[in-house]
Amino acid sequence: MTSDLTALRRALAAAGITPASIIPPASAGRREEAEIHLAQLLEGDAVRARPVGEPAGWPDPVAFLDGVQHSQVVGYAGSSPIVVASVAAAVRERTDRVLATRVVRRRDLVIGRRAALDAAGPALESLERIELTDADAPHPIRELAQAGAALDEARGTLEVAAGIAYRSGNTGWLVVDGSLAESPVWAQDARMVGVAKSHASLPFDGSDLEAYLRLPVGHRSPIFAPASRRLAPVRAWAVRLWAWEGKDLLHGLIRVEVAPVNGTPEMADRISRWLLAERAPISAPDPRWDRMLYGIRSVEEFLRATA
Repeated sequence: MTSDLTALRRALAAAGITPASIIPPASAGRREEAEIHLAQLLEGDAVRARPVGEPAGWPDPVAFLDGVQHSQVVGYAGSSPIVVASVAAAVRERTDRVLATRVVRRRDLVIGRRAALDAAGPALESLERIELTDADAPHPIRELAQAGAALDEARGTLEVAAGIAYRSGNTGWLVVDGSLAESPVWAQDARMVGVAKSHASLPFDGSDLEAYLRLPVGHRSPIFAPASRRLAPVRAWAVRLWAWEGKDLLHGLIRVEVAPVNGTPEMADRISRWLLAERAPISAPDPRWDRMLYGIRSVEEFLRATA
């Protein structure tokens, strides 16, 4: 990819664009604001830790869905940045301990104001265009933020498409890295589980939040209905995969999302036991290792190896 971008920057310079080489902050993942959105507690009258039992292997087959994204600023038309990006999503299915890739989707994008993209001429013609609004005066920082949001949306759309493609021919369990509320179809699928590693948005405050963040390893929170601004209602709970003591309150903590039909204590315990068995003690330097699942890690490695 580096050689491709070098050639692209030369072509942009020939078109009168000022070449640049910037990787926007957090270009590898979605951006989230730190907020509290109070959820509706559906199990008990306060947040208390609930033991889920010993880890148990997931029944075959089970598939895992994840996506990756990367972006760079390759030039400026006047003060407007031109961002080249790639997004990819894949589903890998495990049967009898063997993982196989079932679905792959990719998009190569260029993001910017229409005038900036037009100024580049044919240098960008091989890339799918995403045009930012021209309603406001050019502002490079604002446009980079808008490009980041557009990239997040493109990745989410691609992941949903990959999940739908897999589900069209397979009825087994599908574990998604992220929220099921991204799609009304996902949120109603009784064989899908969303696993969120980010806790920028928290569902409780006060003593309930303290109990939520101090769950012991092998325990889950009560089931709750997130106060989501996304597309569809789900049921959720937190699970502690690894002990946090001596590390950080968020260490080993994941949020699990399921369709409302699976929002029962019995299913919450069962799915939590399956997820505990998927913990991935990865030796490679990955800051998210404590919240990573083997299957999800496998999808990420496949996508980066084949980028």
